[in-house]
Amino acid sequence: MPISPNQGSTAGGTTVTITGTNLGGATAVRFGSKLATITANTPTSVTVVSPSGNGVVGVTVTTPGGTSNPLNFFYIGPPFKTGLSVSSGPLAGGNTVTITGTGLSTASAVAFGGNSATPTVVNDGQINVTVPAGAAAGPVGITVTTAGGSSNGLSYTYVNAPAITTVSPTSGPTSGGTSVTITGSGLTSTQSVTFGGVAAPFSVIDDTSLSAVTPPGTAGPVDVTVTTSGGSATADDAFSYAAGPGI
Repeated sequence: MPISPNQGSTAGGTTVTITGTNLGGATAVRFGSKLATITANTPTSVTVVSPSGNGVVGVTVTTPGGTSNPLNFFYIGPPFKTGLSVSSGPLAGGNTVTITGTGLSTASAVAFGGNSATPTVVNDGQINVTVPAGAAAGPVGITVTTAGGSSNGLSYTYVNAPAITTVSPTSGPTSGGTSVTITGSGLTSTQSVTFGGVAAPFSVIDDTSLSAVTPPGTAGPVDVTVTTSGGSATADDAFSYAAGPGI
């Protein structure tokens, strides 16, 4: 006599179907000593809503013909989340986030605000999930749903992709060392600035500007790229290295 599912929340409320024979006219279904609510009954199945409980309990069906042998049902507590590997990312989503905690082995969904994704369970203490696209930039709550219930309490921030408007000055010596101001938008979470693919030291001024010092380079124009937690923006040939005079 199978039971499906064979696990559910300690708070109860799980819809459970028990299949077998001679089940018609079921008068009671017990989870341990507690009665479940019968919602449907046929000669081959009984569907119930589980009561609250803890641990492993035996489920029995009582009909006018007697009481069945027990089937095991496992009560699972709600998940508990302790951390995120990354707390922000692009509005377009697509990046992978690791969530750690306990009670995560039955995770079936992770919601970022109003958008949900299906996680990959690593073990009871870790799941990985690809972040869905967000509705707007800003923080959203994260909710993990498992067989034991739902848990929230962590926050994830969607970040707009950056944009570069100007690079000033637009040229400097190949030896590097030129102080450059980059203006645009979405620059607050800047993680790197490169000139021709070479990393440059930088300092964020505000969301619309940052300053950087050019690294040494080869004579000629190079792309300037700003990478933030919201993505990357590139200004093609925005800075030119000028070779020094030779005598």
